[in-house]
Amino acid sequence: MGINTIGSEEKETMRELIMSGGPWTNPQRKDILEYCASDVALLRPLLAAIAPEITLTLQRLGHAVWRGRYMGAVATLEYNGVPIDIETLAVLSRHWEEIQETLILDIDKNFGVYEGRTFKLAKFEAYLIENGIPWPRTETGRLALDDNTFRAMAKAYPQISPLRELRHALGELRLQKLAVGPDGRNRTLISPFRSKTGRNQPSNAKAIFGAATWIRGLIKPEPGTALAYLDFSSQEFAIAACLSGDEKMWRAYESGDPYLQFAKDAGLAPDCATKDSHEAVRDRCKAIVLGVQYGMSARGMANRAGILVAEARELLQLHREHYRVFWTWADRNVDNVLAGGTISTPLGWQFRQGYGTSGSPRSILNWPIQSTGADILRLSCVRLMEAGLRICAPVHDAILIQMPIEVIDDQVTLARFIMQQTCRDLLGGRTCLVDAEIIKAPDRYMDMKRGVGMWNTVMRAVGFPEHPLPLISGRAS
Repeated sequence: MGINTIGSEEKETMRELIMSGGPWTNPQRKDILEYCASDVALLRPLLAAIAPEITLTLQRLGHAVWRGRYMGAVATLEYNGVPIDIETLAVLSRHWEEIQETLILDIDKNFGVYEGRTFKLAKFEAYLIENGIPWPRTETGRLALDDNTFRAMAKAYPQISPLRELRHALGELRLQKLAVGPDGRNRTLISPFRSKTGRNQPSNAKAIFGAATWIRGLIKPEPGTALAYLDFSSQEFAIAACLSGDEKMWRAYESGDPYLQFAKDAGLAPDCATKDSHEAVRDRCKAIVLGVQYGMSARGMANRAGILVAEARELLQLHREHYRVFWTWADRNVDNVLAGGTISTPLGWQFRQGYGTSGSPRSILNWPIQSTGADILRLSCVRLMEAGLRICAPVHDAILIQMPIEVIDDQVTLARFIMQQTCRDLLGGRTCLVDAEIIKAPDRYMDMKRGVGMWNTVMRAVGFPEHPLPLISGRAS
């Protein structure tokens, strides 16, 4: 097979043809096979160069084999794609400009910060003052209006969430960029190993799980099939506890609510406290616990929780005092990397300071947790696929599968077992809980916490039925 010399435009055309999922004519199949084979042929000299390093030890060879098996799984799941309600997508795409106008009228009536399609900073600042919301500011003193800030503040102040979704819909959301083939499946490059933690990095514009949360309502299984969204519960907290050997952290994870348990252990809530009775304290502690796992500063944690920086620093200090074993381990990792050393995951993904891989102490602290999570996800995908389950997409610390309705319950049981066994294999015999949400046709996927409100607003705009709201105490919330 010769070297692939086609231009970048031809390559993009070929990729789009492959990701369409077919059906392909025989000449197209031939072109696809030749294109893919020529790319593989280019790797032969690279394999010859790195083979001595890969085969230096059996452990390294094993790591390389697992990564190769994951790439095989990636090829299959990229072909599988995610089932999309293309009829609803077509309506939204055709009427998107009119929908945007309706969204402004519907959502902004509760905020009063728009003039026409223009977001007015002064009006937004007045809204924040009136509602007592301490909004982060830039170094110049202006209100921070980037999407990351809006996302964080929407978690701390849920009433902001509709406004954040509106700004995203008006500014960044491009429905026509969502990669959906003629068979109604969303396919995009998974881009495995693209981040320094080894996580996948698919295009946010093209992948259904990268777009705004409410857009996921377009995910809908075909007749006779069901989807299952399998999500590791508080996985990063569990990984931190296992890798560091901090038994207090692990007991907090086993409690079922590590955020509330931290509040209890730190003396911020009584032992009898529940999620409902001490919601505010739990939310503040959750921001600190998650902030630590993401390497956030005290200021970032304060913004996330909607609290003062001084309070965030105090909570962070309590975290350090209570989880001393974890912090000793984390600080040792940071010192090791900054001194020129290397840290690695159970399956051999490594990080060291150098060209293209420099990091701050906060990002180094977070790296082993995120990278081990990536190990677990990759190995789970391989095992699930080799067990005969149809994977549609990996989603950070979750996996979406699709099976016939009559077997979905049994397959979810099998998938849970495989995913938890993978945790045991990589976390020294301990495992993470796996939550499962099953969506059977003709129902659609819906994020009931963050997406259903905006979805229903959009559905009202086009005259479509709204999605039922979750019930609280026997009534719709």
